[in-house]
Amino acid sequence: MTTRLRGITWDHERGRDSVVAASRAYAQTHDVEITWEARSLQAFADQGLEALCETYDLLVIDHPHIPHAAHAGLLAALPEGEGPSAFVGRSDASYRWEGARYGLAIDAAAQVAAYRPDLLPEPPRTWEEVLELASAGVVLWPSKPIDAFASTFTLTSGLQGSDAGRSGFGDPVAFGQAWDLLGQLRDLVPPECLAMNPIQVADAMAAEDRWAYAPLLYGYSNYARDGFREHLVRWTDIPAIDGVPRGSMLGGAGLSVSARSAHRDDAIAFATWAATGEVQAGVYATGGGQPGHVAAWEDDALNALTHDFFRDTRATLDAASLRPQHPGYMHVQDAACERVHRGLTGREPAAAVLEDLDQLFAAWGAADAGR
Repeated sequence: MTTRLRGITWDHERGRDSVVAASRAYAQTHDVEITWEARSLQAFADQGLEALCETYDLLVIDHPHIPHAAHAGLLAALPEGEGPSAFVGRSDASYRWEGARYGLAIDAAAQVAAYRPDLLPEPPRTWEEVLELASAGVVLWPSKPIDAFASTFTLTSGLQGSDAGRSGFGDPVAFGQAWDLLGQLRDLVPPECLAMNPIQVADAMAAEDRWAYAPLLYGYSNYARDGFREHLVRWTDIPAIDGVPRGSMLGGAGLSVSARSAHRDDAIAFATWAATGEVQAGVYATGGGQPGHVAAWEDDALNALTHDFFRDTRATLDAASLRPQHPGYMHVQDAACERVHRGLTGREPAAAVLEDLDQLFAAWGAADAGR
């Protein structure tokens, strides 16, 4: 008898087509049929998991939701299988909470840089070069609230040499330098960037010959595949700090299993299979996915398919920063996104913004009190 599972993912070729392709391949050797539904990118970042875990067996989720979901008993703990070193950077660690794994890093991403190779044969490697290029009017920077916060987190982490948000938000000197850089960038890119996300920037770069480079945006290997859009967009490491592309805020997506699923064992079996190196470098990646497994990132055929997307951004992924892990984190991030964006649009001084961020991140443990 065929087991029928339901899955929820995010509505982009990378998040949707990849798991559909993997599910079809799995059904060829297992009596399991998986139907996938998709939600918007914003809902992927914001939507609560309680209702979703009642409806779906499999969930592709954003890793900052893991502590709350695990703490609330919404997700099933997953078997160890391959260890953390099988996945790029700290991707595996981002799906762990209190010693258990609640998601498998089937998708890996961090803020990287993008450029049009036909317009810009060699991208800038330092922030000085980025600002010089931006002054020519050919640079975009997605800086709607969540992306402005991500860039602030990235630069603060990179400049201070450790993850932001651990004791307050960050070192005042590092934050001040980060805020100054982002302020200069804000003034050199089009005002509409303040309302753009990475997909919109990548689409604009792929469609218009005006835009040659973006220094901080979550990478999408789809745009580096021939024929995906009108023009090819290549991807590379973020601008270096002390010679290293460090601090990028880790993103990506994990495959989790609802603790409420009536077919938990079947769902776990599929998730474990989908996260293996063979599947990640094979049907998952060729189906449009951006795998998290090291085997895929090092695969020659996959790098050829994506004009070296994986090789050219690997250093950034390996040196990426990780957001604080706590059941109340998302409440703090929501407030921090609004505060950073308000500070950028209002051209506020670094000290005023950092004071508020420090208060948010110093008290973030209390934000989840009683939940």
